[in-house]
Amino acid sequence: MKADEIDDSSAPLVEHLAELRTRILYAMAAFVVCFVVGYLIWQPVFNFLSHPMCDVLRERNQECQLVLIKAQEGFFVAIRIAMWAGFIMAFPVIAFQFWRFVAPGLYRSEKNAFLPFLVASPVMFFIGAAFAYVIILPFAFEFFLGFQTAFGPPPDKAATGAGTLADAKPRPSSRGG
Repeated sequence: MKADEIDDSSAPLVEHLAELRTRILYAMAAFVVCFVVGYLIWQPVFNFLSHPMCDVLRERNQECQLVLIKAQEGFFVAIRIAMWAGFIMAFPVIAFQFWRFVAPGLYRSEKNAFLPFLVASPVMFFIGAAFAYVIILPFAFEFFLGFQTAFGPPPDKAATGAGTLADAKPRPSSRGG
């Protein structure tokens, strides 16, 4: 290989890297915009996601009240919801940018083979998400909340207030004093 051929082949690499950089920046910009939108709507999304657990708690005659253990936990829940909502909302743009980068290097037959996956993927995602929300989450919450009474006082004593630490009487000391 001559030195001139090596120099000629480096230019397309730099162009490909510049194109990749542009596509990544577009995808990141879409994610940031959708992240901000996700942060603005995190509370309704949280309420929607907590419905299956609240329904199971209501069936068990319990109040649906989620408790934050750490001071910063509420903020991080909002950030996580905004991040996932931002990714889900920005995914069409991210996938389009990926496709625009990869498609020029594919043959026509390869592009045609990819099309069914491009259409089926979002459809299958929403079917799977709906299945998880409607069927799996209520079953999982029922199962996990079933362990709730295993570590507390029995239900009949909890209703009367018996068996709590406030009712416990101190034992006399075995040492004289």
